[in-house]
Amino acid sequence: MHIVLIRQRYRPDGGAEQFVARVAAALGAQGVKVTLVTRSWPTTETVLEIKRCNPWYIGSIWRDLGFALCACRLLRSSPADLVQSHERMGCADIFRAGDGLHRSWLRERRRTTNLWGRLRLRLNPYHIYALKAEARTLTSARLRAIICGSEMVRDEIRKAFPITADKLVVLYNGVDCARFHPDVKSHRAAIRAHYAIPDDTRLFVFVGSGFYRKGLAQALRAVAKLPLTAGLLVVGQDKEERRYRRLAATLGIASRVWFTGRQTDPRPFYGAADAFILPALYDPSPNVVLEAMACGLPVITSTTSGTSELLTTDQTGFVCDALDIEGLAKACVTLLNPDRSAAMGAQARLAVEPYDLTLMGQRFSAFYEDFVRRQMIAHG
Repeated sequence: MHIVLIRQRYRPDGGAEQFVARVAAALGAQGVKVTLVTRSWPTTETVLEIKRCNPWYIGSIWRDLGFALCACRLLRSSPADLVQSHERMGCADIFRAGDGLHRSWLRERRRTTNLWGRLRLRLNPYHIYALKAEARTLTSARLRAIICGSEMVRDEIRKAFPITADKLVVLYNGVDCARFHPDVKSHRAAIRAHYAIPDDTRLFVFVGSGFYRKGLAQALRAVAKLPLTAGLLVVGQDKEERRYRRLAATLGIASRVWFTGRQTDPRPFYGAADAFILPALYDPSPNVVLEAMACGLPVITSTTSGTSELLTTDQTGFVCDALDIEGLAKACVTLLNPDRSAAMGAQARLAVEPYDLTLMGQRFSAFYEDFVRRQMIAHG
């Protein structure tokens, strides 16, 4: 079987990029040929066959539209058994809604801004383009299936568009449970020594770039309500990092918040922590939640994080509204108890094992094979 995946560009800590790499590796192990159509992707990152499509552009609208047109032209000359796109375009058999719905993201953004900010969102040319491209993609005559990384995204799409239930498939991301494992705790002393984090600090770790969407401000405000023995380790990059450092200072917690910047390997930082927090404003299927669970950490996340569906409250973690600072702080207080957090972390590890990358690769491969078989029957 030959599958073409479409993803415009690569970012080392991007969830969708990690998904493409993981699925490609898992499918390759099943004997499936995988080609990636992309603008930019490091050849050392995956075992993919890579076909580049990199037209010149100015601005984000031209960038996205130009890539979509280029990729569709390329596909006409390079047929495959099926085409799966991670971008909004109308020339794919399957759309992987890894970024969720743009309209849902805008809805959550409106919760955090004033009337002027909401007006700017409504009139922003890129948002207007993205909403139209999203609608064209999800109502395309060619589209046969939509892969959703969570039930949250599936339900959002069903509510927003006239799409039959049989087209919507929920397939969670996978995590390498051998690579992300509780033995990462062996890094605890070294990481804490490097960043001068006291050994007795009850440490929450936040992993993700794009601090606004991932909810770093809410995490900082929640930690500010905790005892002085609690701290936050921030792993990720954002052009507005100075603003978040100032917020930590304003909240009086600058001395117990540690910013590490972007890291190519987050495992040592999971190992240094006692619990994981990601109060995302909107995150359809964050891989970092799976990684933290696989490393044996209890998780605090938001109702607008698709992976929250895999958590059991009071057993593997807690789920709060992204803007409920009191609720987030209350969950953090529970996890200040070492015995409680360790027990919940062990349960989190057990809960995520069915989503091991190998098992999820088998499920994806079975889905693709069944999809191709049904398409061949439908076309005689």
